[in-house]
Amino acid sequence: MSGQVRALAALVVVGLAAAVVISRIDFGDVIEEVTLPLRHEDIIRQQAERFDLDPALIAAVIDEESGFQDQTSQAGARGLMQITPETADTIESLSGGETFVYEDLANPDLNIRYGTFYLHHLLDRFAGNEAAALAGYNGGPENAAAWGGAELEVDDIEFPETRAYVEDVLEKREQYRESRAEELGL
Repeated sequence: MSGQVRALAALVVVGLAAAVVISRIDFGDVIEEVTLPLRHEDIIRQQAERFDLDPALIAAVIDEESGFQDQTSQAGARGLMQITPETADTIESLSGGETFVYEDLANPDLNIRYGTFYLHHLLDRFAGNEAAALAGYNGGPENAAAWGGAELEVDDIEFPETRAYVEDVLEKREQYRESRAEELGL
């Protein structure tokens, strides 16, 4: 058998093996992972229980903020829940913490803990109004208070970017509830 024939035979075998592997991939799972990613479910469930929050809401905030990718924004917001240094200082003050270091925001566990604490704080501040809490998370709590506070409705949000953020998070929360309920412990 010539070298070319052996090489061709090897390519056929490799191609058949690849076809078998590809045929076993559940493309629905792949598409879901791209369109509705989910990581750190254990931390999300733990913090949701700790603060009596919907884990799907936490996942939706993370998805909207960072797509579950640790990153730093141009504004200096860090980590999965995109916490700014100013917000981190507020969280430390509210929680009575004294050992916080900004580099800690790159740690997914701590970032989710801080972000969930802050989301809980905003929900308390705005009497459970999710639209107001999310508007505060994205556009600042002072703006959310000025737009209506606990009585705020999505259409009252004056910043189009913040209004779109709130709408997207609420829509994604429903998608996480429907598609990722088991992983989120719902």
